[in-house]
Amino acid sequence: MNIADNVQDIREKIQQAAFRVGRDPSSVRLVAATKTVSTDVLREAYDAGMRVFGENRLQEAQEKMSVIGRFPGLSWHFIGRMQRRKLKDIVGKFVVLHSVESVEQARSIDAIAQQLGIQQDILLQVNVAEEDSKGGFARKDIREAMEQVDRLPHVAIRGLMTLPPFHEDPEHARPYFAELCLVRDSLAQQSFVHGRPEGLSMGMSHDYQVAIEEGATMVRIGTALFGKRA
Repeated sequence: MNIADNVQDIREKIQQAAFRVGRDPSSVRLVAATKTVSTDVLREAYDAGMRVFGENRLQEAQEKMSVIGRFPGLSWHFIGRMQRRKLKDIVGKFVVLHSVESVEQARSIDAIAQQLGIQQDILLQVNVAEEDSKGGFARKDIREAMEQVDRLPHVAIRGLMTLPPFHEDPEHARPYFAELCLVRDSLAQQSFVHGRPEGLSMGMSHDYQVAIEEGATMVRIGTALFGKRA
């Protein structure tokens, strides 16, 4: 497995997907989903030009940060589900939190950020398919939730995130990606105090090209970059 070749291949496919719909490829950020990936492999990814790593698990992230966290230009996103008891160790350690799933959780993040004297960038997770197994806001609730979260002075809403139902055919995810884009565009008509929900974190290894065609600004790629996880 050659990480540099994988990075180049993914970037080329990002470019192609963006061009197909008349988008600027530079508007799409590649986030390397690094769950279970060793620090040695992450060094290879960094040497190949990767600068944004996304972690699902706090303890694993902490171990990796202690080894490579100070590499120049490297930033970390938290892309997994966040447990309340671990928020104090997450807030301020990651540039963006992708998976804020309730107003209560946002308030907890705001309180911790206030103690740290920072403003934490967040994305609100939208459960577009309304699956019981996944967290996030229902579409009917997202506008009111956005208004409440925007009042919090120590968090800044930078966009929305979704996880569509998995299907081998990436085309099955397209309606869910398109739906999230419509939600974002609808919310963009509001006035915001502490940030604007311009970003769309959606798309993974098997469907990121479809996600880009539907407006993704961040794609979270693991398997296509690092190979199948053990």
